[in-house]
Amino acid sequence: MHMDLNIHPMDVLKNQLRNILKVISPGSSIYYIDYPVHSNGGDLLIMKGTEAFFKDYDIRVKARYSVLDFPNKLAIPSDHIIVLHGGGNFGDLYPAHQKLREKIIEDYPDHRIVILPQTIFYKEESEFDRTAQIFNRHNDLHLYVRDTLSHDMASNKFHEIHVYLSPDMAHQLWPIMPKSSPGKDLLYFFRTDIEKTREQEQLESSGRGDYLDWTSLYNRVEKKSINMIVGLMRKGSGPLPLQAIWGKYTDYLVGKAVKRFSGYHSVQTSRLHGHILSCLMDKPNTLLDNSYGKNSNYYNTWTSGIKSAQLVVGNSQN
Repeated sequence: MHMDLNIHPMDVLKNQLRNILKVISPGSSIYYIDYPVHSNGGDLLIMKGTEAFFKDYDIRVKARYSVLDFPNKLAIPSDHIIVLHGGGNFGDLYPAHQKLREKIIEDYPDHRIVILPQTIFYKEESEFDRTAQIFNRHNDLHLYVRDTLSHDMASNKFHEIHVYLSPDMAHQLWPIMPKSSPGKDLLYFFRTDIEKTREQEQLESSGRGDYLDWTSLYNRVEKKSINMIVGLMRKGSGPLPLQAIWGKYTDYLVGKAVKRFSGYHSVQTSRLHGHILSCLMDKPNTLLDNSYGKNSNYYNTWTSGIKSAQLVVGNSQN
């Protein structure tokens, strides 16, 4: 295949997202469900990329619901496509989101349902089989996955639905302009949760660079504000336009990440979206794996051709 050498690999990945238009055509009316209302900036970047995608292709979002406020019984017009947020929560590590997905697939058997790019991970095979039973009963279900391993797993279990390979929705944000020129050398952007590994712990003890994670990027006031919005959404917002408030507030939260990343020459990260954000800003970065191979599988599928990005290959898993 003839490649134009002047095309940036990030343009190629952004263009790949156009394949989604085969199932959500421009001008479609959709319900966007399971968008994130929490402080994980990776999910927020995915959401911003998703909203940019809808806007760029004139896809009309008629309603939005998160896991906090999706009503038990909701009448969705039959010509509207149900679009579920992408990310890394498909499987049995994050049950709230998986339960919502499965409920929607059971409750709306006649709608077209599209699950935006996900990584699949199950600890228990039996849970995967249970999901498959629900999915395979639906006759217009489209699942996008963001690495070849997830694609193999999905193709193996989901025989009655359409499975496609796609980059993460955050790629729609390319390019993101830095907010300043870098004054510091190295940012370690490391996970502090259930997906961290031993390699990361060894690097942490070496003591160079500044340390940050999504949880430490946001200060107490910002975390309080997020929790307040979560609480209000759970209760039902009453007169407040919570979605609009959250939309604006997450612009600020994502902007804060861009601002912090702008301050460093390079980033070393164990968060997939630390890597993707660095790539969106064209910043040199090194990616470490997470506990179940999500990062390395993503890199090997999509970002290995980006000159400024590298994968650290380790062998110890916890």
